[in-house]
Amino acid sequence: MSDEERQNRLTGLPQGLTLRALVPNAITVAALCSGLTGIRFAIDGNWKMAVIAVILAGLLDGIDGRIARLLRAQSRFGAELDSLADSLSFGVAPAFILFLWSLHDLPRFGWFAALGLAICCVLRLARFNARIDTEDQPHKSAGFLTGVPAPVGAGLAFLPLYLWMASGREEFRDPLAVAVWVAAIAFLMISNLATLSWTSLRPRRSIRLEMLALAGLVFAALLTEPWWTLAVLCVGYLVLMPYGWISYARVRRQRATRIAAPAD
Repeated sequence: MSDEERQNRLTGLPQGLTLRALVPNAITVAALCSGLTGIRFAIDGNWKMAVIAVILAGLLDGIDGRIARLLRAQSRFGAELDSLADSLSFGVAPAFILFLWSLHDLPRFGWFAALGLAICCVLRLARFNARIDTEDQPHKSAGFLTGVPAPVGAGLAFLPLYLWMASGREEFRDPLAVAVWVAAIAFLMISNLATLSWTSLRPRRSIRLEMLALAGLVFAALLTEPWWTLAVLCVGYLVLMPYGWISYARVRRQRATRIAAPAD
């Protein structure tokens, strides 16, 4: 085996670095660049573009893995790159943006709140990587996630910023309230709470057309009133969190019943 082949095997890269394998990794790098560019916009005081840059990073992060599976180009290298990019785009970038926007007016505690968001995002991703090859994952096997995903956490952390841009009211920029909110979201990211994933959402056949219509209306609302719409989506996600806990508890009870049935 040549040194190049041995290195490719160690890094998880396909031999020859085919274009098919590069496409999803290129999207991941684009997401990373978009998230970090949000910091640049925040330094210039362009809060709108700073948030949009992080949201774009989230959209790119949502498709890179799917494209990798579609092209059959999954690799350990891609998984590690994705986690490293997520830690910067959804941990470091939102923390800097929120600190420059509001938290810098709160000595010490504001910086610790920003650090907490970045650190908890990194810890969440490290936990995910540590469990990636573990078979015993009750939440994942039931179609749920453990804690709030990193991109969703970044979006939720921006809720005060959405409301401030939508209404112009300075109350939403209060550094103490923003710090408490950011700390709460950081906790949710590293919590062991079961949260909903796309696979756990199964609308009934009778309302699927209504769901399509709702998706179209949400898209239209994002074009016309983006900040209010993003705020409503954040509130909707938070409202659905207890539903996720109840649904997972029901699934766990059903599993326990099936396991106990043979013994009876």
